[in-house]
Amino acid sequence: MRDRGVAVRPQAVPAEERQCAGAAARTGVRGRHGRDAHELGRDQVMAMLDDLRRTLAHRYGTADETIAAGRATAGQGERRPAGRIVVPVWFHAISDGATGQVSRTRARKQVSTLNRAYGGEKGGADTGVTFRLAGHDVRSERRWFRAPERYERDMKRALRKGGAGTLNLYTAAVGSDVLGFSTFPQWLREDPMADGVVIDYRTLPGGSIRHYDRGFTAVHEIGHWLGLLHTFENGCAPPGDGVGDTPYEARPADGCPHARNTCRQQGRDPVRNFMNYGWDECMREFTKGQGLRIRASWAAYRSPGRRGANGPDEGGGARSVGGAR
Repeated sequence: MRDRGVAVRPQAVPAEERQCAGAAARTGVRGRHGRDAHELGRDQVMAMLDDLRRTLAHRYGTADETIAAGRATAGQGERRPAGRIVVPVWFHAISDGATGQVSRTRARKQVSTLNRAYGGEKGGADTGVTFRLAGHDVRSERRWFRAPERYERDMKRALRKGGAGTLNLYTAAVGSDVLGFSTFPQWLREDPMADGVVIDYRTLPGGSIRHYDRGFTAVHEIGHWLGLLHTFENGCAPPGDGVGDTPYEARPADGCPHARNTCRQQGRDPVRNFMNYGWDECMREFTKGQGLRIRASWAAYRSPGRRGANGPDEGGGARSVGGAR
């Protein structure tokens, strides 16, 4: 089951961060703005990581993420990086009849933002993922627009397109404390109809929520859809987010910190990472490890079937193209 609790808890803020938090408060946006509603316990994180390893082993004969991701596109005998993943996006704009009618042009701008972020054009690693706009529709439904969490199932049942490898992105008035929510790929088998991402329409590029107006809420939420956890997952306690090159982090980034180190383990906090909670203008990167985790999660849950150690397997999804990078 998904935990819908707000992912941000009130806590003491060190002196070096108070100035930034104060600036956030003056803008009318909470410093510790909840980008999403995901709050996972350590046991849940461990279970999700274990499920990923088991699924990779079942489908590809190995739990090694690099090898499995390569086999997803190159065949079982190949040991090279997976080709580029191309994700078709169905953009569903929910409105109340007057507000929320996102145009196809704005939808294209959001997809372009995804491609720049996931392609490493903001300064981070290229994750190997590309998005293409497969379709766009506008649905006038006041209840869905004003309470998308409450009517999530009705909305998705009516509008969802494609299979496991198609991203269904919905925009509505999610709220001011939480800007979006997403499913994880591990949930796909249990509840495929729920699969997808919902974001506040005001967080699209050029939106009206200050500091969250560059389209990076979608980048963040789609990171969850692709298999990434928050960089601050589990705080300073292992396994963190389960990615080797994202240093441990005691709490979410607040506003736009220049640098900080909240855990004793090696490495400064990844305050510029898209899977953190910083302002849009302060987010710019995914890591190579996160790119690998995305490709491994895609291989496990969203790619077409491959023959693994246990025989043929069925999968769903979009196409993966290209060769070694």
